[in-house]
Amino acid sequence: MNLQSSLALRGTILRVLTCLSAWAERHWKWLTFLMWVAAVAWLLYSRWPSVHWLTLNDTDDNIRFVQVKDWLAGQGWYDLRQYRLDPPAGFNIHWSRLVDLPLAALMLFFRAFVEQGLADRLACAIAPMIPLLPLMLALGFIARRLAGGNGWILAALAPFAAQMGISMFVPMRIDHHGWQLALVVTMLAGLIDRNWLRGGVIAGVSSALSIAIGMEMIVYLAAGGALIALRWVFKEGAGRRMLPYALSLAGSVSILFLLFASYANRQMVCDAISPIWVAIFGAVGAGMTLLAMLPLRSWPARLAAGVIVGAAVAAFAWLNWPQCLTGAYQISPELERLWLSNIREAKPITVQARSLVVPLMAIPVAGLFGLIWALWESRRDSDRLWAWATVGLMMLFSTALLFWQLRAGPAAQLMAIPAAAWAAHRVIRAVIFGRPLVRLLGVCGIALIATAAFATPLYPQMNQLWAAISGERPKAEQPGRKARRQAINKANGRCRSLPALEVLNQLPPATIFTMVDLGPRIIATTHHSALAGPYHRNGKVILDLHHAFDGSPDAFRPIAARHHATYLLICPGFPEGTVYQARSPRGFYAGLMRGGRPGWLHPVSLKSGFALPYTLYRIDYSAPGGEKVPQQR
Repeated sequence: MNLQSSLALRGTILRVLTCLSAWAERHWKWLTFLMWVAAVAWLLYSRWPSVHWLTLNDTDDNIRFVQVKDWLAGQGWYDLRQYRLDPPAGFNIHWSRLVDLPLAALMLFFRAFVEQGLADRLACAIAPMIPLLPLMLALGFIARRLAGGNGWILAALAPFAAQMGISMFVPMRIDHHGWQLALVVTMLAGLIDRNWLRGGVIAGVSSALSIAIGMEMIVYLAAGGALIALRWVFKEGAGRRMLPYALSLAGSVSILFLLFASYANRQMVCDAISPIWVAIFGAVGAGMTLLAMLPLRSWPARLAAGVIVGAAVAAFAWLNWPQCLTGAYQISPELERLWLSNIREAKPITVQARSLVVPLMAIPVAGLFGLIWALWESRRDSDRLWAWATVGLMMLFSTALLFWQLRAGPAAQLMAIPAAAWAAHRVIRAVIFGRPLVRLLGVCGIALIATAAFATPLYPQMNQLWAAISGERPKAEQPGRKARRQAINKANGRCRSLPALEVLNQLPPATIFTMVDLGPRIIATTHHSALAGPYHRNGKVILDLHHAFDGSPDAFRPIAARHHATYLLICPGFPEGTVYQARSPRGFYAGLMRGGRPGWLHPVSLKSGFALPYTLYRIDYSAPGGEKVPQQR
């Protein structure tokens, strides 16, 4: 092929690509929907074993499952007490029913065609993937707003490279975190929408919906509101976004409180939508409405007015409910020390293993480089520069929160996607349309971006490469420690498994005394009740359980009797149990693990075609205490 033919072919290819690009840009919403459908199909196929075995790994997923089933069985709309945790009074769950609606609707739909067990599994598989669609649409919208072209394709697909972020949207992850993440990204889309009225309404309603679901994202929502106010200060006319935002936020929070706040949440509580937050967001909305309507022509005047109104709203909240501004959970120092401080997600990224940190930070780091590049390129376009600054500040804020708690990881990854996807799009265009040197640099850039996108599966190779470059010799894990870690992981999986726990249904319904993290799984898979779940409103029962396992055998029985426990279930190697063993080596739980048990614990035999991963005891309250007998194996 001569040079002229080669150039003609290249020109034809470029024209075809240009036509396809224009068509894709016009129909981006429908294409995003089709990508979502393909993603749903793939996730269902790849995770069908989890669907089949009802693998609800997180405690919140199990409680959500039971909560929806109880509601469909007749429990009141506003009654969110879980009566099978610490019966008969039950556990007070601080959520709302907003996220219950799609899951319940899917359960009822599938029950019309298949048996109830399969219907409920299908509902649990599909429900978590519903918020993935608004997430992809919001990311696509942000990408189009910031750069135009077809960079939205990379932005819409990028969540699948964010391992921690996408984990909140996979089948069986039925709790509310996926919905909240999607709503926060939708709020961000509203912040930068060129249509100020639409953007303000979207940002306000998205924030209100997230608040109605739970308070976990309140810091991101507050940051978004602050950016709207800041834009109003420095941009004359930006009240056209702030006014609809303020009205829609305050109005939606009030309506959602009436529709979804449980009986418990109608009290003056800080950790859920309640009269406190209705009043605070009402004050925020009133203050922003007043500011938006004031005829202030200069930014110093708007800044001064904003400071005065903001201080008044803050003083109103602080003087009335100071406890909500210092800590929504309001737990005791003892509960913080014994329970919350042992939860990995509540610890900062600085104490996490490098195997977790490197894949987690890959997209935020790529996003940081993309942000710097984008800010430089947009320096002469004030409108786009402000939009990039808004996205960048939310990205940096969410990443900074990782140094407070690891649970900020999904938001940090998803907030970094617009900048990382923009950089990837620019690099790809350089490879296709650039000159030879630019194309060579683009190929190098694609390699780096691919490394960030596939950081999780590539981590072992990245670790080896780093060791070779730095001369650092990889530390060999001690055989004993490796075996112990493998045993813990095995116990964690087997003790939660449906086949193992369903064996307990051979016994009449009873209350089982077991570990905090195993309680929700037991009530989700059996007809039994349990004592506790990891929910801060019920800290007294959690402390009782910790005291029982940390204390002496003589102290255990009175605690178990107070909570009407009939059985004790112990799972050797279960992660929570290792905390009791390390903290209280002479405590009741550690003694059981060493092979001794009090005479008032009687092993219960259950019929099973396989070795059960746990040991079940009947608690005999009439037997004398203190004597020990060998542990049966």
